[in-house]
Amino acid sequence: MAHEWTPTRISALIGFWTEGLTASEIGKRLEITKNAVVGKVHRLGLPKRTSPIQRKASTIAKVIQMSNLKTGMCCWPDGEPGTDNFHFCGKDAIADKPYCLDHCERAYVKPSRDSRKSAA
Repeated sequence: MAHEWTPTRISALIGFWTEGLTASEIGKRLEITKNAVVGKVHRLGLPKRTSPIQRKASTIAKVIQMSNLKTGMCCWPDGEPGTDNFHFCGKDAIADKPYCLDHCERAYVKPSRDSRKSAA
């Protein structure tokens, strides 16, 4: 469906964009697609806006080197030993275990009956 970008429609687009309406909402009001709105906004050079999608924070707050590893911290190694990116988990370890809950689940796996039969 072709549409014409008249000065009136461009003014409306700029007004809606400045108000902070989403591209989808602007498209509904102007009876065009969201992509048509995004394309025209880009061609007009209107200011970009931050995405409303919330990103998860990084799970690794800091890199724990061996010299920083303390009692009660998970000592699960990560990376290749001897390289710059080698580090340890560092989360709180479970009582009487060297690892956090996530790494205990990986380290302490009970063998299933099927795996015992195939090993025999």
